[in-house]
This record gives sequence, C-alpha cells and structure tokens, in this order.
Amino acid sequence: MRRVILLAIDSLGVGAMDDAEEFRPQDKDANTLLHVAEHSELHVPNLEKMGAGNLVETAKIKKIYQPIASYGSSNLMHFGADTYQGHQEIMGTRPKMPIEKPFSFYIDKVEKALIENGYTVERPDPEHPFLLVNGLVTVADNLEADPGQNYNLTAPLDYITFEDELKIGRIVRQNVEVGRVIVFGGKGVSVKDILDAEEVKQDGVIVGINAPKSGVYDSGYMVRHLGYGVNPDVQVPTLMKRAGYDVSLIGKMADVIVCEGAEYLPMVETENVLNIICDKLQTQNNGLIAANVQETDLAGHSQDPIKYAEKLMTADKRLPEIMSLMTKEDVLIITGDHGNDPTVGHSHHTRERAILLVYSEGLMARPLGVRQTLSDIGATIADYMHVGEPENGTSFLNSLL
Repeated sequence: MRRVILLAIDSLGVGAMDDAEEFRPQDKDANTLLHVAEHSELHVPNLEKMGAGNLVETAKIKKIYQPIASYGSSNLMHFGADTYQGHQEIMGTRPKMPIEKPFSFYIDKVEKALIENGYTVERPDPEHPFLLVNGLVTVADNLEADPGQNYNLTAPLDYITFEDELKIGRIVRQNVEVGRVIVFGGKGVSVKDILDAEEVKQDGVIVGINAPKSGVYDSGYMVRHLGYGVNPDVQVPTLMKRAGYDVSLIGKMADVIVCEGAEYLPMVETENVLNIICDKLQTQNNGLIAANVQETDLAGHSQDPIKYAEKLMTADKRLPEIMSLMTKEDVLIITGDHGNDPTVGHSHHTRERAILLVYSEGLMARPLGVRQTLSDIGATIADYMHVGEPENGTSFLNSLL
C-alpha cells in the first residue's frame, strides 16, 4: 500500500520572501541554506541529487541538471515565520491571523474564565502579574518567541497529570487570540522551582517562566501546542486516519500536530528521529510517516552555521537508507517550515521560502517553481492518498504524473 514520508527539516529556508523587506526588514537578506553552505564545510550530496543546488546560487552546493526528485520552494501563507503555524499550514490549514499582545492584556479575562470553571487562581507577583492555577500551573508570557506571540503553561508533572494541565490550557486557548498556547511540564521539579524561574522583560511588559532554568525540560517532559484557528479535522493526518491509514508523528511533529489515533513519537536528537523513520518504513505498511528534524532550527537560534551544517549533513547522510526502504508507490517529501538564517544578525526565525523536494520511483522529476503556500504539500498528499481535500492548498500531483 502507499505511504508518504514527510520530512520537515526545521527552518530550511532558501531565500527571503518577496514581502520580507516590507513586513520583516530584518530578514530581507536571509537565505538559510545558502549562508549555512558559505559559512561551513557543508557537504550534502544526496540533497544535491534531489535538486537542492537548483534552489540557491552557490558553488558550495552542486547544481544537478537532471535531479532524481522534483524541486521547488514554498511561500509562507502564515504571517511571520513560525514553526507551529508552518506545520499547521503544511498539513492543510488556512492560516488565521493572530494578534500579538502580552499576557497582561488577557490576564483578567483568563482569570475570570478559570474561576468560572472551578479553578483556584492566584497572582504570585502582583508587581509583574501572571497566574498560578490550583497552586500548580503557571500561565504567563512565552519568553522565547517574539513578544506577545505565545503564552506558556508550565507545570510540575509529579503533582498534576499532563491531561489535567491540558484542560487548563484549553480554557486559556478559548479566551485569547495569540498564535499559540503552549502547555508543558516535567518531572523532578516543584512549583517553587518554576516560580523561582520567573523573568521580567521589556520593562515589566513581558513576564514569564524561564523554562530551561525551571528544570521542566530535564525529565519526563511533555508538551502540546494549541494554535489559533487550527482545526485538526481538516488536516491531512486526520483525513488519512479517518480513511483507515496509519499515521506516525515523529520528533517535533508529535508536539505540534493533533491527530486522534496517531502514534506520537516525540524526539529531539536528529539521529534518533531518522532511526525512527527507518524503523517505521520497516513496520508501517501504509499511510503517513511525518517527522521533524528540529536540531537545525536550534542551531539557527544559536546563530551557529557550523552546527546547522552538521545537523543538515546528518539528515542528508541517511537519505539513501530511507529511499532504499521505500517501495515504488511511496513518496518522500522534504520541506522546511520557515527559515532561521544563523548569519543574518538575529536569533529568531526568518521569513523565507521553504525548500520543497519530492522523490518517488513512480513519479516524474519536474521543477515545481514557487508554490503559493506550504499547504500545497498537504493538498498533494491528500490527492495522492485519495482522502479528500484539506482546508487549504492546491495539489501539484498532476504535474508529476
């Protein structure tokens, strides 16, 4: 039976979008793949064979005139450059414009909603307000993304179940319009550890918990991202699952995509993500194997092109193994979700077109040009698997037949 292997190499952009200079001028010169190649000893022979060198102009990446895969790039329909929104768009969601406001803008509304639902709510720091729910779960600004973009719920999971924390998160999600409400926690930490990790930024406007300092990442970490305007029912994984196919979500895919009945396999280490893909190709006979290589993005945030190249080369090295485990009917799609140029002068994501490579023995290798949205990937997967259409996107399957 048919399988689609969707490999998102997180932040693998191939050049600033046309609107970057207007909306994100700090990104106007960004080109993640190009600049990583030019600031490292990047060697990606398998991505070259698939056509990656036809997407950027550099002698460091060979241009192949008869690549084994179809090649192109995808514009971002979502505003900005966001991993969560990018993955929702890939899966066929039409992005809905969130607003950016510090949590203080919504704190009264959220507090009232939680109390009405039977929760006890405190403000541990009256001078820099955030919420503590049932003495265990903090609700505050996210300190890692652009200010006012996301909110975090942080909990000590030895004292509350993740499912109960998620219930609180869903109430918060219903009462705010920012891009993401991120619900997470870990074991081996106390509420005191979390409260002691409070940080205040932008003259008191942004108040949040420094997650690494709190220790929640160290043991038993669990996370779920709740997005604005995201309906899993119109996304490709759910369409495939309802059609009777198996769905595996690997790496950060397991953190950001919701699909009832899917197998969730969270993982950060690149080598382990690739091991799981190969294992699934030997045990999962149909459906969707969707994975995210996150460590490239982490290297981008660290502004480290050499580390970025190392992680990209790790992925490249395993591509022949993945291809060898594919049948003639299987399709491998490699994409990014935005850019994260480590040389551009800041540590945030960059608004770039995402790489797009499509390989299958049963399909033609053709130029795909610049797609108008990442959702064209989801629409093409749905078309190939005959499961109906997602909310957004235009299939390019006919051009490959």
